Amino acid sequence: MSERRMATAMNMAVRQRNYRRARDRALARLAQAYPELYKEYLLEEQVSDERMGKKWLDITGSTTTGKFDTRTEGSYVIPPTHNDSKNQGNNGGEA
Repeated sequence: MSERRMATAMNMAVRQRNYRRARDRALARLAQAYPELYKEYLLEEQVSDERMGKKWLDITGSTTTGKFDTRTEGSYVIPPTHNDSKNQGNNGGEA
């Protein structure tokens, strides 16, 4: 790699790291300001992930599958994406 490309890659890495740090700090502040809403959103995300087969780990490294699943089946509905047209650029991938 050329020296210029290396410098550009390092700058991008630094910017991404700084962005993630700022985002994490903002999330921590929001969680402290609105703890009940944060817990509700976190639970919704966990239930959604576990329905897709993704496992969540607690601080000890053990999975929490089923530990917090208090919702009845069908109570959380994933909204439609409205990208079923053949000309849509989003094929359901993550951003």
